[in-house]
Amino acid sequence: MDESGRHLPHQPVLYHEVINILQPESTGRYVDGTAGAGGHSIGILESSAPDGKIIAIDVDKQAIHIARKNLAVFSERAKVFLGNYTEMDRFAEAEGWKCADGILLDLGISSMQLDNAERGFSFSKEAPLDMRFNQSGLLKAQELVNHLDEKELEKIIGDFGEERNARKIAKAIVMNRPFESTIELAEIIKRASGEKYLRIHPATKTFQALRIVVNQELERIEEGLEKAASTLCSGGRLAVISYHSLEDRIVKQFFNRESRDCICPPEQPICTCGHKAILEILTKRPITPSKEEIEQNPRSRSAKLRAAQKI
Repeated sequence: MDESGRHLPHQPVLYHEVINILQPESTGRYVDGTAGAGGHSIGILESSAPDGKIIAIDVDKQAIHIARKNLAVFSERAKVFLGNYTEMDRFAEAEGWKCADGILLDLGISSMQLDNAERGFSFSKEAPLDMRFNQSGLLKAQELVNHLDEKELEKIIGDFGEERNARKIAKAIVMNRPFESTIELAEIIKRASGEKYLRIHPATKTFQALRIVVNQELERIEEGLEKAASTLCSGGRLAVISYHSLEDRIVKQFFNRESRDCICPPEQPICTCGHKAILEILTKRPITPSKEEIEQNPRSRSAKLRAAQKI
């Protein structure tokens, strides 16, 4: 916290790369759909001084409280909203914007959420099994592990965690429930996997899978990308940071689809889909963090940045 009372965030993932992609200008209008503590938003506003504006959105009430403090210095240039990035068009319309010149989506969980033990995202800190981004949501991870049957748990852990030991872990969860805390669950997963680890904890993928289901993350990504594409001005840019293959696959497929005029099956001789390209891909391959960034912030190691420009 500085002398003004701001909770200054650590430099967010791929900070310079995001600014370079979005190329903020002083007349620009920007959306940060996953504001967190406001780190990327601060960079965009500083780069678009003196008149650039931003709409910063987050579903997490704690994040919004901090983002509002951190962005207060920018006064009317920054508007902060509690909500999901799938609502960005509604927030833009409320501000009288016809479109946005740049949109950022930094997917997944933030370091701030991981570091807050009581939220239940971390398997290394004692906490209730919660895992909700939006704390007014009804579904908690505790309900999933304590009430789903073994086959359902196996499918969730296998599909959304891409965990090769999904069957063993699901069986161990059912045999040892009920669970109340993160540490209890992580210990059972560790025992069930039977694997030694150096860098990645055996519970990592299972916790990821539970978090994805609790927050309906993958469904929201597709919807959010659609909203972003329709909200962008012509020439506007969309930057998306993903952290695991499931997220990145959705982003890659969306960009590929929306950058083509025809999406008919390859074997079909005549186009009947009527689809028209609306995006131009700016990143042939995803941009990843530098060695220096990974050393400073190990959690950034899996980040991938993809970007496209609206035609």
